[in-house]
Amino acid sequence: MAEPLYLGQPSKLPASPHEAVLDYVPNPRSGALFLVRFAAPEFTSLCPVTGQPDFAHLVIDYAPGETIVESKSLKLFLGSFRNHAGFHEDVTVGIGQRLAEEMTPAWLRIGGYWYPRGGIPIDVFWQTGVPPEGLWVPDQGVAPYRGRG
Repeated sequence: MAEPLYLGQPSKLPASPHEAVLDYVPNPRSGALFLVRFAAPEFTSLCPVTGQPDFAHLVIDYAPGETIVESKSLKLFLGSFRNHAGFHEDVTVGIGQRLAEEMTPAWLRIGGYWYPRGGIPIDVFWQTGVPPEGLWVPDQGVAPYRGRG
């Protein structure tokens, strides 16, 4: 496995998700069943129709296989969506599928809790399948959108 590209050095935000390179490192607890959670409460991308910014609270849960995703590379990958135009469904599922394809975790799920534009919040959920038996999978902890009050 190659040395991480970003860890411990200055790194520029990739221009697009396609240019972003995700780093993976060996799972330090290979063979143990555990859950890793990343939360990105200020995720942004662009509406593919209007070009206006869309905001979401993303929650990524996964049970590692042989590798784990290096968190700085994940932060840069998620940040690269700032100038990327995509529907909520495409962005959320695309992030989950890319992580699942490259990292090959035992299990992965992503919840995209998108803030409303036009009066309708859109929440998007995707997972690789049924969680492994014995894996503790806590609620993602993001309340449904209620507006003010």
